[in-house]
Amino acid sequence: MVMSGFSIEQGLLSPCEFVASPNFGQRPDPNDIHLIVIHNISLPPSEFGLKDDQGEHFVRAFFQNQLDPKAHPYFATIYQQQVSAHLFIERDGRVTQFVSFDERAWHAGKSSYLGVPNCNDYSIGIELEGDDYSEFDDRQYQALSGVIAAIYQAYPKTINHLAGHSDIARGRKSDPGLYFDWVKLRSMVNRNMVNKNDISH
Repeated sequence: MVMSGFSIEQGLLSPCEFVASPNFGQRPDPNDIHLIVIHNISLPPSEFGLKDDQGEHFVRAFFQNQLDPKAHPYFATIYQQQVSAHLFIERDGRVTQFVSFDERAWHAGKSSYLGVPNCNDYSIGIELEGDDYSEFDDRQYQALSGVIAAIYQAYPKTINHLAGHSDIARGRKSDPGLYFDWVKLRSMVNRNMVNKNDISH
Protein backbone atom coordinates (compact mmCIF):
# COMPACT_ATOMS: atom_id res chain seq x y z
CA MET A 1 0.00 0.00 0.00
CA VAL A 2 2.38 2.71 -1.20
CA MET A 3 0.76 6.12 -1.03
CA SER A 4 1.83 8.84 -3.46
CA GLY A 5 0.86 12.22 -4.83
CA PHE A 6 0.98 13.86 -1.42
CA SER A 7 -0.06 17.42 -0.67
CA ILE A 8 -0.47 19.41 2.53
CA GLU A 9 -3.23 21.81 3.43
CA GLN A 10 -3.76 23.46 6.82
CA GLY A 11 -1.22 21.16 8.44
CA LEU A 12 -2.74 17.91 7.19
CA LEU A 13 -1.25 15.46 4.70
CA SER A 14 -3.36 14.06 1.88
CA PRO A 15 -3.97 11.28 0.96
CA CYS A 16 -3.43 10.05 4.50
CA GLU A 17 -5.46 8.74 7.42
CA PHE A 18 -5.49 11.10 10.40
CA VAL A 19 -5.61 9.43 13.82
CA ALA A 20 -5.53 12.08 16.54
CA SER A 21 -2.93 11.67 19.27
CA PRO A 22 -3.50 13.45 22.58
CA ASN A 23 0.25 13.95 22.86
CA PHE A 24 0.92 17.32 21.28
CA GLY A 25 1.15 21.01 22.07
CA GLN A 26 1.36 24.44 20.54
CA ARG A 27 4.52 25.48 18.73
CA PRO A 28 6.17 28.65 20.09
CA ASP A 29 6.22 29.96 16.52
CA PRO A 30 4.08 28.03 13.99
CA ASN A 31 5.77 29.97 11.18
CA ASP A 32 9.22 28.65 12.07
CA ILE A 33 9.07 25.00 11.02
CA HIS A 34 12.52 24.36 9.60
CA LEU A 35 13.58 20.75 10.27
CA ILE A 36 12.46 17.21 9.42
CA VAL A 37 13.56 14.43 11.79
CA ILE A 38 13.60 10.75 10.78
CA HIS A 39 13.14 8.08 13.45
CA ASN A 40 12.55 4.34 13.58
CA ILE A 41 10.21 2.43 15.86
CA SER A 42 8.96 -1.13 16.21
CA LEU A 43 6.70 -2.66 18.84
CA PRO A 44 7.71 -5.08 20.19
CA PRO A 45 11.33 -4.19 19.36
CA SER A 46 12.47 -5.58 15.99
CA GLU A 47 9.04 -7.04 15.23
CA PHE A 48 6.99 -5.48 12.46
CA GLY A 49 3.31 -5.24 11.62
CA LEU A 50 1.94 -6.69 14.86
CA LYS A 51 -1.52 -5.65 16.04
CA ASP A 52 -3.57 -5.79 19.22
CA ASP A 53 -6.81 -7.72 19.78
CA GLN A 54 -8.79 -4.87 18.20
CA GLY A 55 -6.70 -5.03 15.04
CA GLU A 56 -4.87 -1.79 15.83
CA HIS A 57 -1.17 -1.59 15.00
CA PHE A 58 0.79 -1.48 18.25
CA VAL A 59 2.63 1.72 17.24
CA ARG A 60 -0.62 3.45 16.37
CA ALA A 61 -2.02 2.37 19.75
CA PHE A 62 1.11 3.64 21.50
CA PHE A 63 0.78 7.11 19.99
CA GLN A 64 -2.85 7.21 21.17
CA ASN A 65 -1.97 6.17 24.75
CA GLN A 66 -3.86 2.92 24.18
CA LEU A 67 -1.02 0.39 24.29
CA ASP A 68 -2.02 -2.66 26.35
CA PRO A 69 0.74 -3.35 28.92
CA LYS A 70 -0.34 -6.99 29.09
CA ALA A 71 0.05 -7.63 25.37
CA HIS A 72 3.85 -7.99 25.62
CA PRO A 73 6.33 -7.77 28.52
CA TYR A 74 8.11 -4.83 26.89
CA PHE A 75 4.91 -2.81 26.72
CA ALA A 76 4.66 -2.75 30.51
CA THR A 77 7.83 -0.64 30.54
CA ILE A 78 6.63 2.00 28.07
CA TYR A 79 2.83 2.14 28.00
CA GLN A 80 2.66 5.17 30.30
CA GLN A 81 4.99 7.24 28.13
CA GLN A 82 3.25 10.06 26.30
CA VAL A 83 4.88 10.40 22.91
CA SER A 84 3.87 11.01 19.33
CA ALA A 85 5.18 11.76 15.88
CA HIS A 86 3.56 13.71 13.12
CA LEU A 87 3.70 10.68 10.81
CA PHE A 88 4.21 6.92 10.99
CA ILE A 89 5.17 4.96 7.86
CA GLU A 90 4.62 1.21 8.03
CA ARG A 91 6.68 -1.41 6.18
CA ASP A 92 4.22 -1.50 3.29
CA GLY A 93 4.33 2.28 2.84
CA ARG A 94 1.08 3.07 4.61
CA VAL A 95 1.22 6.55 6.14
CA THR A 96 -0.73 7.68 9.21
CA GLN A 97 -0.73 11.22 10.61
CA PHE A 98 -1.18 11.73 14.36
CA VAL A 99 -0.50 15.44 14.85
CA SER A 100 -1.01 18.41 12.55
CA PHE A 101 2.27 19.70 11.15
CA ASP A 102 1.32 23.09 12.56
CA GLU A 103 1.31 21.62 16.07
CA ARG A 104 4.18 20.35 18.22
CA ALA A 105 4.48 16.55 18.34
CA TRP A 106 6.47 14.90 21.13
CA HIS A 107 9.09 12.92 19.23
CA ALA A 108 12.55 14.40 19.73
CA GLY A 109 13.04 14.64 23.50
CA LYS A 110 16.16 16.45 24.67
CA SER A 111 17.65 17.61 21.39
CA SER A 112 19.48 20.31 19.47
CA TYR A 113 19.95 21.15 15.80
CA LEU A 114 22.61 23.62 14.61
CA GLY A 115 22.86 24.90 18.16
CA VAL A 116 19.13 25.46 18.60
CA PRO A 117 17.66 23.32 21.42
CA ASN A 118 14.21 21.77 21.77
CA CYS A 119 13.75 20.40 18.26
CA ASN A 120 10.11 19.54 18.93
CA ASP A 121 9.39 23.27 18.80
CA TYR A 122 10.36 23.66 15.14
CA SER A 123 10.57 20.20 13.58
CA ILE A 124 8.37 17.63 11.89
CA GLY A 125 8.88 14.10 13.20
CA ILE A 126 8.48 11.04 10.97
CA GLU A 127 8.64 7.52 12.40
CA LEU A 128 9.49 4.62 10.10
CA GLU A 129 8.53 1.12 11.17
CA GLY A 130 11.93 -0.49 11.60
CA ASP A 131 14.96 -0.82 13.83
CA ASP A 132 18.68 -0.09 13.82
CA TYR A 133 19.55 -3.58 12.56
CA SER A 134 17.37 -4.06 9.47
CA GLU A 135 17.10 -2.51 6.04
CA PHE A 136 14.01 -0.47 5.37
CA ASP A 137 11.47 -1.46 2.74
CA ASP A 138 11.53 0.21 -0.67
CA ARG A 139 7.87 1.09 -0.19
CA GLN A 140 8.82 3.11 2.87
CA TYR A 141 11.39 5.08 0.88
CA GLN A 142 8.80 5.72 -1.82
CA ALA A 143 6.26 7.02 0.67
CA LEU A 144 8.83 8.96 2.71
CA SER A 145 10.32 10.70 -0.31
CA GLY A 146 6.87 11.78 -1.48
CA VAL A 147 6.00 13.04 1.98
CA ILE A 148 9.23 15.02 2.28
CA ALA A 149 8.69 16.62 -1.13
CA ALA A 150 5.23 17.73 0.02
CA ILE A 151 6.67 19.09 3.28
CA TYR A 152 9.35 21.00 1.38
CA GLN A 153 6.65 22.57 -0.75
CA ALA A 154 4.39 23.49 2.17
CA TYR A 155 7.17 24.44 4.60
CA PRO A 156 10.09 25.68 2.47
CA LYS A 157 12.27 26.47 5.51
CA THR A 158 12.72 22.70 5.91
CA ILE A 159 14.50 22.34 2.56
CA ASN A 160 17.99 20.91 3.11
CA HIS A 161 17.29 20.50 6.82
CA LEU A 162 16.77 16.75 7.09
CA ALA A 163 18.24 14.88 10.06
CA GLY A 164 18.08 11.60 11.92
CA HIS A 165 17.13 11.36 15.57
CA SER A 166 20.74 10.37 16.18
CA ASP A 167 21.89 13.70 14.71
CA ILE A 168 19.84 15.84 17.08
CA ALA A 169 20.26 13.67 20.20
CA ARG A 170 23.88 12.56 19.90
CA GLY A 171 24.90 9.84 22.31
CA ARG A 172 21.30 9.36 23.41
CA LYS A 173 19.61 8.06 20.26
CA SER A 174 20.83 5.92 17.35
CA ASP A 175 17.90 5.90 14.94
CA PRO A 176 17.19 5.66 12.08
CA GLY A 177 20.36 3.55 12.20
CA LEU A 178 23.21 2.55 9.90
CA TYR A 179 20.93 0.68 7.50
CA PHE A 180 19.00 3.81 6.59
CA ASP A 181 20.04 4.89 3.08
CA TRP A 182 20.28 8.68 3.12
CA VAL A 183 21.73 8.87 -0.40
CA LYS A 184 18.82 6.87 -1.79
CA LEU A 185 16.29 9.00 0.06
CA ARG A 186 17.75 12.32 -1.08
CA SER A 187 17.83 11.12 -4.69
CA MET A 188 14.20 10.06 -4.52
CA VAL A 189 13.18 13.34 -2.87
CA ASN A 190 14.91 15.28 -5.65
CA ARG A 191 13.01 13.28 -8.28
CA ASN A 192 9.76 13.97 -6.47
CA MET A 193 10.53 17.68 -6.36
CA VAL A 194 11.24 17.73 -10.10
CA ASN A 195 7.95 15.94 -10.76
CA LYS A 196 6.06 18.41 -8.57
CA ASN A 197 7.63 21.34 -10.41
CA ASP A 198 6.75 19.81 -13.78
CA ILE A 199 3.14 19.37 -12.71
CA SER A 200 2.89 22.92 -11.34
CA HIS A 201 4.11 24.33 -14.63
